[in-house]
Amino acid sequence: MNSQALSIRILECEESKEQIATEILSALPAWFGIPESTAEYIRESKHMPFFVAYSDRVPIGFLAIKRNTHYAAEVYVMGVLPEHHRCGAGRALLSRCHAWCKAQGCEFLQVKTLDASFPDEGYEKTRRFYEAMGFRPLECLPLWGESCPCLMMVLAL
Repeated sequence: MNSQALSIRILECEESKEQIATEILSALPAWFGIPESTAEYIRESKHMPFFVAYSDRVPIGFLAIKRNTHYAAEVYVMGVLPEHHRCGAGRALLSRCHAWCKAQGCEFLQVKTLDASFPDEGYEKTRRFYEAMGFRPLECLPLWGESCPCLMMVLAL
């Protein structure tokens, strides 16, 4: 899709969080293919600040923020429908997240993703996206098990 033809609005959402997260994450099986983990993302994100990217009143992406400490927040879960990748929705969601975190007094924003030691084309694009948004690799942890290395990335706000 041509990014110039796409008008994106980011709104904070209080209702329909579960429905929006379910619809978008189910369209992303390469990233959210473990049913138990996906269900946890959906369940937990209902209780977090939740931003939705809309195009023509249709939700095309979302981002939920987890506040970890007084100084730090986390992109708990984020997803954009595949047909809207590389159209600015993810960038707009992260920009809104960044503004929210700064307004809340956060100094750091983190995101967890699959480390490069586990080769995966989709996650390679994910890491490049976060790096382009200013995140830097901090540490690789066996958080999700030895066969699924977690890369923690951080952004100083």
